Amino acid sequence: MKSLKKQRRIQVIVVAAVALAVATGLIGYAMRDGINFFRAPSQIIAEPPGPEEIFRIGGLVETGSIVRGQGEIIRFSVTDGGASVPVSFSGVLPDLFAENQGMVGTGRYVNGVFEASEILAKHDETYMPSEVVDALKEQGVYQDPNDS
Repeated sequence: MKSLKKQRRIQVIVVAAVALAVATGLIGYAMRDGINFFRAPSQIIAEPPGPEEIFRIGGLVETGSIVRGQGEIIRFSVTDGGASVPVSFSGVLPDLFAENQGMVGTGRYVNGVFEASEILAKHDETYMPSEVVDALKEQGVYQDPNDS
């Protein structure tokens, strides 16, 4: 009788472990497209990603770089102070998008141009994504607006 209870416990533990492993695998599989890595322009120039890799780029929109093309295509450059990456975007830019302001874009790096599928701009006068701030500080460009 005791060996039957022990055997049943072992079976329950094994089934639970297998179910946990399968659930973890399914979660990882489902999230594989939702994970986008952040890169600063200097990192992209140093080690260009493949054209099939989706990632996020962040930095400051270079002054004088915004060019509105035919249709909805907008071209501009993003910099972190150390390097500059040309960006191409087709769509409507956020209201707060402007030159010399922080931005984060999601997309692919194809033939030396970052083709953005989404552009996010800072949402108030003091906010900037932490990844962008870190990249700009690394290049010695970022100045904290709260410092006097």
